[in-house]
Amino acid sequence: MKEAFKEMFSKPEPLFVLGHMLLPFFALVCAGMGLWMVLDGHKITGLIMLLVVTQVFAFGSLWAVGRRKRALLEEAAAVEKDSAAS
Repeated sequence: MKEAFKEMFSKPEPLFVLGHMLLPFFALVCAGMGLWMVLDGHKITGLIMLLVVTQVFAFGSLWAVGRRKRALLEEAAAVEKDSAAS
């Protein structure tokens, strides 16, 4: 199972879905929910939602985009190395 996750996080396609779609969407939903909680009177819970949970998803998105960029560069270098060897 651990190897499957390592393999998944080394491919650009799943990292694209995580970094550009899922994690930003979750950050937006958490930000909206946190704002709603603050406006509804649950200030502490809403601030935790805004300041902690939303930031975790936002930084997770940045991590996935950076990891995808690295994976694409490694893939391009491997293709270039193979074409130079031929």
